[in-house]
Amino acid sequence: MNRARRGNRARDEAVREVRREGERNDEAISSANRERAQKRTMATALRMLAARSLSEGQLRERLLARPSADGEAIDKCISRLKEMGLIDDSLFARSYADYRVRTKPMGRSRLARELAGKKVSRDEISGALDEVFDEVGEEALIDRAIEKRVRTHGRAVDRAGVRRMFDHLARLGFSYDLIWNKLRALGANDEEEVANDES
Repeated sequence: MNRARRGNRARDEAVREVRREGERNDEAISSANRERAQKRTMATALRMLAARSLSEGQLRERLLARPSADGEAIDKCISRLKEMGLIDDSLFARSYADYRVRTKPMGRSRLARELAGKKVSRDEISGALDEVFDEVGEEALIDRAIEKRVRTHGRAVDRAGVRRMFDHLARLGFSYDLIWNKLRALGANDEEEVANDES
């Protein structure tokens, strides 16, 4: 009986030792796999950033959409890219807003919607829009938008034309008060031109 117990103990001890050895091997394999996943994630992120500037939220979303996504590796990758200065949401928001305003006149609300769609935080959006609209006034932008609309569609001569102009400017993201003020001023200028033509 003692022999059987000693044999069972020895066997149990051997099984425990094999399990401990397996756990150590699993940890080593797991560590190697984590390291490979981090390298793979970093390479993928760098390829994405080389193709196009992305916000932190966009990059995270695209990395998570990959079949081999590892949340821990993605978090480490993004924090490393921030340290390197390759991801900076405030710079991204500022340059995006500046580019969009210079290529096409638009208002604050449309730019804010576009940046929110690019996963930029509200604070970063607000700061970027304040900087951009301090440089280029919203009134100058709406004047450019009206001039372009008049060049392509002509002056609004009736109520429906004024409504179309209003809708167009609202879609561009200008505030309603600013639109109405500009349309009233445009209407007053039209009346002056008609009076000058009649005299």
